[in-house]
Amino acid sequence: MDNQVFKIVLTPALIGAASVAGRRWGPLVSGWLVGLPFTSGPVALFVALEHGESFAAAVAAGTLGGTISQAMFCVVYGRLARRWTWPVAFVASSVAFAVATAGLYALALTAVPLAVAAVGALGAAIRLMPVRTESHAAARALPRWDIPVRMGVATAVVLILTTAAPILGARLTGLLAPFPLYAAILTVFAHQLESPAAAIGVLRGLLLGLFSFAAFFFVLATMLERTGITLAFALAVAVALGLQAGTLALLPIRATAR
Repeated sequence: MDNQVFKIVLTPALIGAASVAGRRWGPLVSGWLVGLPFTSGPVALFVALEHGESFAAAVAAGTLGGTISQAMFCVVYGRLARRWTWPVAFVASSVAFAVATAGLYALALTAVPLAVAAVGALGAAIRLMPVRTESHAAARALPRWDIPVRMGVATAVVLILTTAAPILGARLTGLLAPFPLYAAILTVFAHQLESPAAAIGVLRGLLLGLFSFAAFFFVLATMLERTGITLAFALAVAVALGLQAGTLALLPIRATAR
C-alpha cells in the first residue's frame, strides 16, 4: 500500500477506535487511551519508511523528549481549568508546551537522559495535578460530527508532519509530533460539555498513559539503527502495550451510557 494511502487509512481508524472506547468508559479512560502514540507512532513509522532508520531514530528521541512537554501541558491546563474557560486554559497550556519544546530543542539530550527526565516529569505532573474532588455534571449528548472531526484533524497532523519532516529536521519534527492534539480535543470537549473535573480526568488519564508513550519512543530511539524498522517497532509496541496494561489497574473503570 502507498504510504500516503496508509496514513489516510490507519490514523483515523486508530483515533476513531480510541474515541468510541473513551466515550463508553468516560474521560479518565479516554485520556489514558490516547497516552498510546496513536498519532506520533504512525508519524515515526512513515518517517522511518521514507527517510531511513537514522533519521527516524533522531525523530524518536525528540518525541521521547516531547513527553516532558506534554506533562507541562497537562499541569497548566489542569491548574487553570477550574477557574478559567477552556480557551484560556488551552492557550496557556499550549504556550507551556511550546516553552518546554524550545528548552528541549536547545539542550539536545540523548535518549537515556531524556527517558529519565520524562519519567521524572510525569511523576511530578501527576502529583501537581488537582484532585478531582468535585462531581462532574452528567454528559450531554455529543454531536454526530464529533468523532469524524477528531479523526480528520489527527489525520491532517500526520500528513503535515510527515510531509514537512525534511524541512523541519529530525529533532524538531520529533519534538512537535507529540503535541497532545487529540488529548486536547478530548479535554476541551469534556471541559465544555461536562465540567472542569471531567477535563482534569482526561489529563490525569493521559499522564498515566504517557509512561507507555515514553517507553515506545525510547525503544525506537535506541533500537532502530541496531535492529531495523520491523523489529524495532515490534519491540516498541510490545513494551508500550505491556506498560499500558500495567497502568490499567490504576484506573477506576465504570461503563458510562453515552
